[in-house]
Amino acid sequence: MRAIQVSQFGGPEVLRLVDLADPQPGPGQVVVQLHAIGVNPVDTYIRSGAYGDRPMPYTPGTDAAGEILRVGEDVKDWKVGDRCYLTGSQTGSYAQQALCLTSQIQRLPAKITYQQGAALYVPYSTAYRALFQRGQARPGQWLLIHGASGGVGVAATQWARAHGLRILGTAGTEEGLKAVLEQGAHHALNHRSENYRQQVAELTGGNGPDLIVEMLANVNLQHDLDMVAKYGTIVVIGNRGTLEVNPRGAMSKEADIRGMSLFNTPPAEMAQIQAAIVAGLEAGFLNPVVGREFPLEEAAAAHKAVLEPGAMGKIVLVPN
Repeated sequence: MRAIQVSQFGGPEVLRLVDLADPQPGPGQVVVQLHAIGVNPVDTYIRSGAYGDRPMPYTPGTDAAGEILRVGEDVKDWKVGDRCYLTGSQTGSYAQQALCLTSQIQRLPAKITYQQGAALYVPYSTAYRALFQRGQARPGQWLLIHGASGGVGVAATQWARAHGLRILGTAGTEEGLKAVLEQGAHHALNHRSENYRQQVAELTGGNGPDLIVEMLANVNLQHDLDMVAKYGTIVVIGNRGTLEVNPRGAMSKEADIRGMSLFNTPPAEMAQIQAAIVAGLEAGFLNPVVGREFPLEEAAAAHKAVLEPGAMGKIVLVPN
């Protein structure tokens, strides 16, 4: 099979297309023929070495969707041809095939395309955990989603709308602002505008958002502290640098700043998330939005694109 491999940390140029032996399943394992592969910002951080050491070489990626190609011994709940999306793998997802434990795959409803399936695990799990497990979101609260036109932002908007929150979503382009409203936000704000923070205050009756989902903390965290409501919560799910923050805002408002990493999710809470995703897909209020598509061999270009300002929807690799 063809796969992308990383042999040393570095920029997008370290992503190399190679030929590898087809994986074979052992007991409790399946091999998935991948039809679409999701690209996430975290993939670029791992590739660059920002997330610490890892054995080399490795195949990047977590998100993907496809159909069961081979099953191992004792696998009774899955058969060849079943559609699924990945919540992890033993071999990485930037490839034509992936070796997975049966606990690392979920059923993909027939009405969801493979490209949409590749947009599910990291974005929708991250958004759910940020909103409901870390942020304790409740109906009627004001929610500010930074970068609401991107993969996680779209997911957070769909989750929040279905659960009765009042949503402010930001984007940096007219196209992005339109997309934010289409996904269910009540108000779309241009974060490039000098007065967007004033608009947030006005729209929330001067109180500020009860909950803020922060995608770029090194740029926005101090502004978040200035905007957030008294007793409010800021959940940080993305960061690309450092900044100086005045903690007095958190003190005076008794506001919480909570970090979140999907990979820290306890098994019971992850099971809750995946059950909620499948239920949301079946009910129809979750509808993944796919952005740009790249062939597998252009993984380096996809890694550049996923970090570009104004990225809309999920960036997907398509193996030939």
